[in-house]
Parts: sequence; structure tokens; C-alpha cells
Amino acid sequence: MGEGIRVAAADEIDEGTALKVDAEVAGTSDDIAVFHSDNGSYYALDDTCTHEEASLSEGWIEDTEVECPIHSARFCLRTGEALCLPAMVNAKAHRVEVRDDGIYLHPGEAPGEAPE
Repeated sequence: MGEGIRVAAADEIDEGTALKVDAEVAGTSDDIAVFHSDNGSYYALDDTCTHEEASLSEGWIEDTEVECPIHSARFCLRTGEALCLPAMVNAKAHRVEVRDDGIYLHPGEAPGEAPE
């Protein structure tokens, strides 16, 4: 699938925060939020909440979940699964890789998907 897009150095996204990658940079129809979970792992989801027009990168991160800042819908950071109402549609998850002290986003590539 390629080398991915370097979005930050490994120390540039604090734990419990997210970085929004512009759709034009990612080559996707939606911006992508790259999350640094308080468990130390990195995850990526489409940035727009599937319930309303809200930025998930501005949400609250706890362990492997993000809570939408508008209506409190929660999503699994690993899979994008909508975990509670009002969201009923899953968010799209993307693969993130930490390599050479950088964080690389692989837009459109599912987490856990083996590179070609």
C-alpha cells in the first residue's frame, strides 16, 4: 500500500490528544484524526462524527475510545465501531504506524491490514 504519510514526530502528539490531517493531504473525502491514546497507542479515524458535523479530533479520549464533543457519541479507536447512541454508523478506521521516530498514516488501509 505504500510508505504512508508522515504526519508527525512520535513526540509531537501528546497522550490523550489528537492531530487532524487535512483531507487534501490524506487524499480522502474526510479529514482524518490521528489519536494518541492514554494507553500509549496511536489510532486513526475519519474526523467527522457519523451522527453530526463535529470533529472527533476535538473529542475526549479515554483508553481506546473517543467521545464526540457535541452529543457524547463514543467510537472505538481500534475499529471505528459506534459504541453508543446517538451514533449508529461506524467511523472509518485507518492504519497508523510508528516508524523511525515518526507517526505514519495509511489512509484507506484498515488497522491490522498487512502491507503489500
